[in-house]
Amino acid sequence: MPELPEVETACRGIRPHIEGEQVRELIVRNASLRWPVPEDLAANIEGRKLLAVRRRAKYILLDFAHGTVIMHLGMSGSLRICRQDAPVRKHDHVDLVFNRAVTLRLHDPRRFGCVLWSEPPVDEHDLLSELGPEPLDEDFDAVYLHRVARGRKCSIKALIMNSHIVVGVGNIYASESLFLAGINPKRKAGSVSLERCEALVASIRATLKASIDQGGTTLRDFLNESGNPGYFAQRLHVYGREHEACHTCGNPIKQFVQQQRSTFYCTRCQR
Repeated sequence: MPELPEVETACRGIRPHIEGEQVRELIVRNASLRWPVPEDLAANIEGRKLLAVRRRAKYILLDFAHGTVIMHLGMSGSLRICRQDAPVRKHDHVDLVFNRAVTLRLHDPRRFGCVLWSEPPVDEHDLLSELGPEPLDEDFDAVYLHRVARGRKCSIKALIMNSHIVVGVGNIYASESLFLAGINPKRKAGSVSLERCEALVASIRATLKASIDQGGTTLRDFLNESGNPGYFAQRLHVYGREHEACHTCGNPIKQFVQQQRSTFYCTRCQR
């Protein structure tokens, strides 16, 4: 599934091409995504100027003066900027055609993504209203993380992957961040000190920023806006490296299943 850095990469890639442009036409080839594409979406956006392209968690938000298109890439979705007459591939389900025939095209083989419409304020939409803070924003800090972790018996990895606590820290980035902070992913969240929360917040930010700068992590189903896979995966410290030597101490990386997700860590470096 595309994670926060991949979605941020997509936003940055499409923004210069469509922000400030008027939607000329909406083309829906298959409305049966995770939730049906609203039947009145065309009436809401055709002839309207797109004011801003931004991200909230893993959602791409297209802001108009009177509302917002909410897009999610699901398990395998991707966005392309192309000409309106570009050949349509299988699974190209939705096009937003702008002036000059510039087209934002949603490709979603598994159809787990979405294209929805929200009247303002969009932050009160059911999909967004209970989300935690953004990990790169100032309100996500060590004091906040230590406070919400207090008394919790779940693992620290489960806590930072909880979108009600903080958004966008997916499985790969949780494993990598915990390694950089030297924290065992099995450790109970409530036992992590304020000092170690400071290290964890810093490592989450550093990991996500590095991935955004490098274009997103290489995942089987993700391609960035230029059609090329991201390449942050080449620099991963623990994820996907079971039995390989730790870059820090040389100890073999271990893997186990945690909440039905693979977790990778170093038993020597992470306590």
